[in-house]
Amino acid sequence: MGKVTVTFRATNYDDLSDFARKRRKTRPRAIEAEALVGTGATRFYLQRRVVEALGLRPVSEITSRTMSDRSEKRIVFSPVELEIQGRKGSFDVIQLPDTLPNIIGQIPLEHLDWVVDLRGRKLIPNPEHKHGEMADDFAADLP
Repeated sequence: MGKVTVTFRATNYDDLSDFARKRRKTRPRAIEAEALVGTGATRFYLQRRVVEALGLRPVSEITSRTMSDRSEKRIVFSPVELEIQGRKGSFDVIQLPDTLPNIIGQIPLEHLDWVVDLRGRKLIPNPEHKHGEMADDFAADLP
């Protein structure tokens, strides 16, 4: 078994919104790149140069725990529309140094209903959802 990487497309969500409202005349800033699928990571992490190319704005800061159990401050940036193999969702971005790879963590994977096939080294649609992408909305059953 080995690492799983995927090609993704990220588009500046603020640009998309402004373009849809005709507040922006040029196409939204977008980038296509490779990312490591990190099942031990939780969120969507982009290298500093990718964050800058997308023109994202800082919105907050979080403490991030690394694999070596160190705590580091990381900047959270404005959201992007993340597209992986035709499935899209909106996610905040956590900035990483350029020395680390872009990483797609568990939250985007679950939201987009992907499952990691470690033997095949790829993402596959969730086999429990035979009719395509599905969300589990258990809270909708509450009175």
